[in-house]
Amino acid sequence: MSAGSRAVGTTDGGGAAGGAPRVAVFGSVNMDLVAYVDEVPASGETVTGTDFRQVPGGKGANQAVAAARAGADVAFLGAVGDDAFGEELRANLAAAGVGVSGLRTVPGVSGVAHIVVDGKGGNSIIVVPGANGGVAGVADGDAALIEGSAALLLQLELPMEAVVSAARTGRALGVPVYLTPAPARDLPAELLESVDVLVPNQHEAAAITGRTDPREALAALLELVPEVLLTLGEDGSLHGRRGGAAVASPARQVRAVDTTAAGDTFCGSFAVARAEGRSPEEAMAFAAAAASLSVQRPGASSSMPTREEVEALLGGVA
Repeated sequence: MSAGSRAVGTTDGGGAAGGAPRVAVFGSVNMDLVAYVDEVPASGETVTGTDFRQVPGGKGANQAVAAARAGADVAFLGAVGDDAFGEELRANLAAAGVGVSGLRTVPGVSGVAHIVVDGKGGNSIIVVPGANGGVAGVADGDAALIEGSAALLLQLELPMEAVVSAARTGRALGVPVYLTPAPARDLPAELLESVDVLVPNQHEAAAITGRTDPREALAALLELVPEVLLTLGEDGSLHGRRGGAAVASPARQVRAVDTTAAGDTFCGSFAVARAEGRSPEEAMAFAAAAASLSVQRPGASSSMPTREEVEALLGGVA
């Protein structure tokens, strides 16, 4: 475990045992503009879409909503513009039960993501940062929202200096820091030294390590951080800690309608389950159930299941 960080998977300080754990999310919030097509157009090609949706998203906001619906008391830290999208994004987070006192409104436009979803549920995404790109680091009052949390969730849709600032704050406060390294980019040592749990998908893991075999990538990542949760899509997930054996968990086999935010659903749900004191294996099963429900519905945050839905799918065993 990185120096100064708490043990992952405990509840003391992040919510009393039996109560809702507290989770802080420092990250992006976007308006997703989603076009559905049978086949993604090639360069220079025009195709007719089958549907269009405007859905609140952003990896940070998605993980915040996933964690809130999984049963956590969530504080979100980030920025939106002073446009109509900003008002809607703030209202959507609040309606999902996410605390928005740390969501700043800044002059200009909010972040947007242009998403194309094909007939098999796959997606291609272009993110325009907007207000997210102006977040320089932890602002006044942010540390108070992070302190005492059972987890701090980070992603890479904010400027790197902002992510490093938040990770260092989490480490200094003894809060376990989870990092989803997406979009994939070089990870500076000053960031990795403050990360407790790295949560890449198989493509991000390969980009970081140069290893395409998941178990080889896992081993390489554990040389960088103490704990890794590697998501493998329909092949499930792989978890490892330094000095321990790797644990594999299968995915639930369902027909995917839209895989947008499936990874965010998995990460947010896993962090909540670990904060409640569950083992990695139990947390992976909980997260897999949540993700399987999300991919059967269109949209990002709008597709995420409630805790009750996940428990029902698991047969009443949380």
